[in-house]
Amino acid sequence: MATKKKPAAKKRAKTPARKLEKAPTAKRVAVRLGRESRQAKRARAAEIVRRLRGRHPDARCSLDHRNAYELLTATILSAQCTDERVNRVTPALFERYPAPVDLAGARQNELEDMIKSTGFFRNKARSLLGMAGALVDRHQGKVPDTMQDLVGLPGVGRKTANVVLGNAFGMNEGVVVDTHVTRVAGRLALTRHRDPVKIEQDLMPVVPREDWTDLSHLFIYHGRATCKAPTPLCGRCVLVDLCPSARV
Repeated sequence: MATKKKPAAKKRAKTPARKLEKAPTAKRVAVRLGRESRQAKRARAAEIVRRLRGRHPDARCSLDHRNAYELLTATILSAQCTDERVNRVTPALFERYPAPVDLAGARQNELEDMIKSTGFFRNKARSLLGMAGALVDRHQGKVPDTMQDLVGLPGVGRKTANVVLGNAFGMNEGVVVDTHVTRVAGRLALTRHRDPVKIEQDLMPVVPREDWTDLSHLFIYHGRATCKAPTPLCGRCVLVDLCPSARV
């Protein structure tokens, strides 16, 4: 008796390009990053900035300050600490040490007590004392307005220098990259990196120089209000149609 042949298995059809919309978010981002031209990314970035300005017209530096010295001090304190906490500490700090020369003469233990609630207070106290001493010794007690001089101060890296240059001096020398900027830029597929230096290098070519300082504020506000970690509120996001990571 002849054996019946089993029907041939159907070949699995290749997933059409349109099905990529249903692929995991990370894959969608990676695919679109590879396909988007620099010109298209610039146009999308410009629209992102325009919409976020409309949603957050009050976006600004969240650290309370009256001058470059106060902003530099507050930014050093803000490492691994919320801006709200720093703003609670700095009024008394600036009243006691109103200028770099005053801070340079502070006692380490007294300074530590004043900033203890910001965390890592011993390291921060050393950085503040070193920064103030350098301002007095090298810059006549004034905060310099160049990237090279700022990063030469104890406790000051490129991120801190960008904050001071952009917000105290109105100079767009770079993009401040914090945790909010890292998250929002990644979800918007404006970068594929996690390293702040590489993220900054990705953002600067696609955003006009005059928008670099504002971009950080806008991403920070957007990250706090909508593009939250771990769950973004995509249903109420003004960028939903521009974001490859949108969950709606």
